[in-house]
Order: sequence, then structure tokens, then C-alpha cells
Amino acid sequence: MNILAIGNSFSEDATRYLHNIARADGERINVVNLYIGGCTLDRHYRNMLSGDRAYELQYNGFKTGFTVSLSEALLNRSWDVVTLQQASLSSFKPDSYRPYIEELAAYVRKCAPKAKLYIHETWAYEDGSDRLEKLAGYSSAAAMAKDVVAAYTAAASLIGASGVIPSGELFMKLLTEDNGISVIHRDTFHASFGIGRYALGLLWYRALTKKDVIGNAFRDFDEPIPEDTVAVIQRAVQSMKI
Repeated sequence: MNILAIGNSFSEDATRYLHNIARADGERINVVNLYIGGCTLDRHYRNMLSGDRAYELQYNGFKTGFTVSLSEALLNRSWDVVTLQQASLSSFKPDSYRPYIEELAAYVRKCAPKAKLYIHETWAYEDGSDRLEKLAGYSSAAAMAKDVVAAYTAAASLIGASGVIPSGELFMKLLTEDNGISVIHRDTFHASFGIGRYALGLLWYRALTKKDVIGNAFRDFDEPIPEDTVAVIQRAVQSMKI
């Protein structure tokens, strides 16, 4: 399976372990992440129009040192899945998606007609953080997450997406259940190098392949995760409605 993520640092977090999670299950997934830090749908749209080589190309969770344009990436190979997402600081604002996501979806379908188009739902900021309260204007992560989910659900319906990868919902599930997980961010907004990125990778794998994740043997994390926490994450991902 070939996956292209048109995103930013949040898709970088989500795709860091995906290739190797699949490999541990005997499956071959190659994933390219088009990276610009904090990139909004508006900027992706402007890059689409300009054809600028504005994206750092990341392959199977690693930086390559190459830069590409959106069209070069889309036409590079036959993609099975292409994902779109909004920047986190705009993710809870429904008006920020239009008309950009519609235009980008049409462009993806023109350049990669065989690909399924998925929405990557991003996640809320950490409770009590300045980014949550002062920048986003929320008193709780749960309140932000509710609006983020609603905005992405509407966007997916708008473009007729094949599905939503519910990363934000998974993070709230892990943080609100009594399972020993209290921290999932590394800087109040990005995913932690261990628990956060692992949970996202497992979720993407299950959402895009429909395979079970219980017992997946991948353990080569950038930050240690206790084995009992690995089991908690696997059960949480397996229980998600996808």
C-alpha cells in the first residue's frame, strides 16, 4: 500500500512508525509525508496553484533531504491512499476549511484517480497549556476536541472522503480512561515520541488496512513505552469505531 499524507508536523507524528508497524505484521506500507511545519489547508491550496517545491519529503518516518511540489508528489507513483488535514490552530474553525479542502480534494482526484481520499483528524492541545487556553481559547482539551471532531466530520462529508482517521478521538480516549496514561503530548501540542506517535501509527494502520492490532510486535520506539502501556494502547485502538 502506498500512502501520501499532505500535512505538517501532525502527520509527521502520525506516520513516524507506520511503515514498521505494518512490517511487524507482515504487511508492506510505504508512506510519504509532505511536511511544512504548521501548514494550513489555505497554504496547501496556494502551493497547489504555484507549483512551488515547498514540501520536505519524508519517507517511511524519516527525512530524505528532498523538496518537492504537490503535483510532483501526487504524480510520483500510484497512490492507494491520500490524506488531507487542517493545521491544528485552525482545526476547530469550520470556515477555515472552505473552499480550500474542496479544491485540494478535486486536485488529488485528478492527479491520483485511483487513490482513496481520507481525512486525518488532528487532536486537541494539552489541558492547562497556554496554547490551549490563550491561543485556541478553550478551557479544556475536551471542549476543543469536540469542535475539532465536528469540523473534520463536516469536512469529510463535504468532499465525500472515504473515511476519517480519528486521531483526536483516540487521544481523548487514552487520556480520559483510567488506564495509567496521563501525558500524550511532548510540548503540549505535538504527540509524544513514544506513546503519542505509537498510538497514532497503530490507528492509521488499523484505519487503512482494517487489520487487528492486538499483539503487533513492533517495539522500536524513539522513547521507551512500558509493555503494559503498549497493551493499553493496542486495546484502545482496536476498540475504536473506524
